[in-house]
Amino acid sequence: MKKFADLFQRLDRSTATNDKRDALVEYLCNASPKDMAWALYLLRGGKVGSSRTKIATTAELREWIGEASGLEPWLVEDSYHHVGDLAETLALLMPSVEGSGGDDASLASWIEERILAVANQDAEVRKDMVMTAWRELPLQERFVFNKLLTGALRVGVSQGLVQKALSTLTGIEPARIAQRMIGKWQPTESFIIGLLAEEDSATDDALPFPFFLASPLEKIPDTDIEEWLFEWKWDGIRLQLIRRGETTVLWSRGEERLDGRFPELEEAAALLPHDVVLDGELVAWHLDRSPDVPEAFSKLQTRIQRLKPSAKMREETPVRLIAYDLLEIDGEDWRQRPLSERRAKLIEVMDRTASDFFQVSRELKPSSWEEAAALRETAREIGVEGLMLKRRSSAYSFGRKRGDWWKWKVDPMTIDAVLIYAQAGHGRRSALYTDYTFAVWNEENVLVPVAKAYSGLTDKEILKLDKWIRANTTERFGPVRAVKAEKVFEIAFEGVNISKRHKSGIAVRFPRILRWREDKPASEADRLSTLQAMAT
Repeated sequence: MKKFADLFQRLDRSTATNDKRDALVEYLCNASPKDMAWALYLLRGGKVGSSRTKIATTAELREWIGEASGLEPWLVEDSYHHVGDLAETLALLMPSVEGSGGDDASLASWIEERILAVANQDAEVRKDMVMTAWRELPLQERFVFNKLLTGALRVGVSQGLVQKALSTLTGIEPARIAQRMIGKWQPTESFIIGLLAEEDSATDDALPFPFFLASPLEKIPDTDIEEWLFEWKWDGIRLQLIRRGETTVLWSRGEERLDGRFPELEEAAALLPHDVVLDGELVAWHLDRSPDVPEAFSKLQTRIQRLKPSAKMREETPVRLIAYDLLEIDGEDWRQRPLSERRAKLIEVMDRTASDFFQVSRELKPSSWEEAAALRETAREIGVEGLMLKRRSSAYSFGRKRGDWWKWKVDPMTIDAVLIYAQAGHGRRSALYTDYTFAVWNEENVLVPVAKAYSGLTDKEILKLDKWIRANTTERFGPVRAVKAEKVFEIAFEGVNISKRHKSGIAVRFPRILRWREDKPASEADRLSTLQAMAT
């Protein structure tokens, strides 16, 4: 536990990428396979407890720390609201015990032999384990232990950096490590053996290639427009379809297997003339709809969570794979070939596949950058998000490597909305009110919440707004403060959908703050009817 706590501290305190990589390499080099497995699992966001593996609820932790520290419940709550992080609050409130120096038990031992060993047992058994750990562990290790209990162990390290550290340690290509870390895996010694194996295994056949991601276009490339392939930026689920032999596997960019959820694609894949790995966008698309454009993303959402869609659902919300890249064919990896060659082969394969469930992403051919900009402005009319620009000579890399693939999205939709609620943030913002809820006026001139956002303001604006929130709170609901309906902000978002799950009847996609409208009174904020008119 001590070594992992030291790693956590180094990663959390450092802002230099090389320092973080060196810390990871040093830890992984000296970790046992089991400790390495758990460390990788936790660093990618995995949690020790779950709804089926009960260790301690937050209410129990608050009660137990009150008993251990002798503090009244209200003081525990007040401490939590000031600190902003439950794990840190628990660590700070626990009195230091003389002689407490922890022990040499490994990370895996702590998790498997202590924490998980009491899962789902009576409260007294779980409480005894937690209280004993609090008494044994010094502050930093106690803090990490609490993070494991609360499932909130977040640290500023990307998966790409972890993969590069493993590559440095083993000599295996980062792309291969990234591929083997895709999907849901368990922190076991056998996983580590497979992850670090020099030779490929049968398990690798079902894994997708690491996705190549586009970067937002900040300025027009200073190159000939003929160097670039233009496509629409489709609004769906990024997907790799893997067809090898009689097996078809579907993987989302979110590293989730979608087998069985879209059986029409799996059935259509049987018509492919070759074993292939395709990269593309899964969209909702009525094949007989006029005009021939995709449905809104909200339609696709109705199918995402259905493990086995009914015949009625398949009929009401059919899907199509818009293929835009070919990564492998007949066992040969094509990722290092130029895009122009991969696309030509993709078209050849699709032309020999008689299925309406597959379509090659249409190539757009603007003759100038001005024409491309005008084309981008028409994107919303046909249900897409903008343009994709891909260098024709580019290989298929992995991760977000700038220069070859760009996304040129249309300007976001915007509204002016009123701040009505605020909540403290997390991490370095845990002492400030940085999570905001915004509302617009309905027909009865009542403010109804339509969006939550926490990004877009400068540090100076956050401090100024935090001070105002504290001075203008009207009610408190636990950690949430209701404030006077006076401050107006311009909110940007990517789309609007009708939603029965929201009080307003509206759901916006990817809201964020554009600017603080100090020039506008709350009475001039937008109305719900404006959002309803935007809804698709």
